[in-house]
Amino acid sequence: MKDLEYYKKERSAPWRAELRKQIKAKERTLKPRTHMIEQPPLERITNFAEVNQGLTPEMAVAEAQRCLDCPDPTCVDGCPVNINIPKFVKKIEAQDFAGAIQVIKESNTLPAVCGRVCPQEQQCEANCFYNVQLKKPPIAIGYLERFAADYERNNGIGSIPQIEENNGIKVASVGSGPAALAWAADMARWGYDVTVFEALHEIGGVLKYGIPEFRLPNDIIDYEIETLRKMGVKFKTNFVVGRTATFEDLRKEGYKAFFIASGAGLPRFMGIPGENSINILSANEYLTRVNLMKGFRDDYDTPIPHGKNVAVIGGGNTAMDAVRTAKRLGAEHAYIIYRRSKAEMPARVEEVKHAEEEGIEFMFLTSPREYIADEKGHVKKIILEKMELGEPDASGRRRPIPTGETFELDADVVVVAIGLSPNPLIPHVVPELETTKWGTLVVNDDMQTSVEDMFAGGDIIRGGATVILAMGDGRRAATGMHKYLKAKYPEHFKANA
Repeated sequence: MKDLEYYKKERSAPWRAELRKQIKAKERTLKPRTHMIEQPPLERITNFAEVNQGLTPEMAVAEAQRCLDCPDPTCVDGCPVNINIPKFVKKIEAQDFAGAIQVIKESNTLPAVCGRVCPQEQQCEANCFYNVQLKKPPIAIGYLERFAADYERNNGIGSIPQIEENNGIKVASVGSGPAALAWAADMARWGYDVTVFEALHEIGGVLKYGIPEFRLPNDIIDYEIETLRKMGVKFKTNFVVGRTATFEDLRKEGYKAFFIASGAGLPRFMGIPGENSINILSANEYLTRVNLMKGFRDDYDTPIPHGKNVAVIGGGNTAMDAVRTAKRLGAEHAYIIYRRSKAEMPARVEEVKHAEEEGIEFMFLTSPREYIADEKGHVKKIILEKMELGEPDASGRRRPIPTGETFELDADVVVVAIGLSPNPLIPHVVPELETTKWGTLVVNDDMQTSVEDMFAGGDIIRGGATVILAMGDGRRAATGMHKYLKAKYPEHFKANA
């Protein structure tokens, strides 16, 4: 919960008061929301370069001038990592771009990532005064966060958060996705000896294997990770905790606490006839082959099926990533098959818009019932059933009900993107960990598991969520772990008491 008195005091700073005098509130509300520069659709479907091109300094300042600098900044309530949004936006309005990134990095060490992939329209921007009270387009907070981060990178500023003196306590994370990176940043800030263990050959978790470069370029991720290295965080790749070394091995090496952020990498399928046909893949495998293993590049020999008619099953962001990837790999027809209507789709509005612009064909109220393979076992057709919407289910969305009416669709590649289950390795090797019936880890308010020195966050406790929610988990777990370690090993903190 934010400290309102703190924000009021920050707002009273002379430089912010001067900005409010320069442009009156009514004039600010008349300014239109800035639109992001984008690659044209017919151009971008031929490459994997980033679609969104960012804001110019002039565009960023103009957008920041829309902000009313509210005395009660409700936008902050919607930010899982508690960025001081009005302060960094006002820094941009004052053209202090270096100052803006410093404000952001007080709470978030992955601003270029969050500015690109966070669902701001459901979080900070949803809580913006413009959206809630004025019923106008909210301040483009995500665009401005991305602008500040890109300005830092492009101008070699390299802002590093302040680090406390080393307290001599070793801690480790299992996994290197967004939850782990956010956790590592806070723990490093507080003077811990931090190591991040990653099973794959590259750091970043779902940021690297799950999100295409046309949405989140790998060099952006690498730059943000380099900030953590400069903060003292150590990374070990090709290291499977529970196999390469056990937790007991790591405890003997001096590690005092662990953050479990092993994600949700177990794909789900529908269990319908023909699902084992060749060229039916999980979205996890499909995107990993393309993103992490460079299957889209001619100078890599990663096998990836290139279909003429590619069907992606699902309606979330992962489904959008997969179908837009298929289009870039040469699909003549790339379909989204979703059992509900467009209104119920969980994908970001921007991702759906981009997909529509790129010629993706949407088949709503439709669900697969069977796959038909050719004589060699390759999928060639899908039998689809038309659905209708009933009453809302537990998710709050109207339940899809089969109608019994079916039809066929040609498809030589199918990508199933209907969700993931938690990685089962850690609960398997540490059976004392309490889990739910879905296989997720149970944690308390401090993100502590049933094993005293283990905390957890991200998809391993949620079963699948956004990058920013995972990062919020990482920050809460760091706070909980810090509290636990100070109580457990007070002798390490006497000097800083």
